[in-house]
Amino acid sequence: MLAGSLVFVVLGIVFLVAHSTVKMTVAGALAVLFFGFCSVSYVRRLLRGRPELVLDDAGVDHVSLGRFGWDEIAAVRIREQRVRTTSQRFIELVLHDPDAYLARAPRLVRRTAPANARLGLGPANMAVNTLPVPPEAVLDAMRRHCPGLPVQR
Repeated sequence: MLAGSLVFVVLGIVFLVAHSTVKMTVAGALAVLFFGFCSVSYVRRLLRGRPELVLDDAGVDHVSLGRFGWDEIAAVRIREQRVRTTSQRFIELVLHDPDAYLARAPRLVRRTAPANARLGLGPANMAVNTLPVPPEAVLDAMRRHCPGLPVQR
């Protein structure tokens, strides 16, 4: 993903330097801004000193979502969101009290919660493309730490 973002940053710079039309200049500026932000985000993730997801006997700690105790999680499930020809798989933590979580959740989670709710999702979702193992392996590990945890299919 980092390489792809950098390619689009370079293409955006080419559009900016070419100065052929206003549309190309605007497209170049938008490409540099958007994909530059993506590139910085990917580099920060790569250089971060902590893992994306930690499971232990106390609960789940996700780098973007924060910490959850096992007693806060009602169930887990693998979901797939399709948009036209693409799909995004993620692990959804179904919470007993989503409002209590949202009160302490990171700002990005709070801002995306209404959109997730319109899609029929809760606020605690982990994209599987950021995890180093398949989502089924994550669910198996969750069940090892919390044997009574319901897994919804």
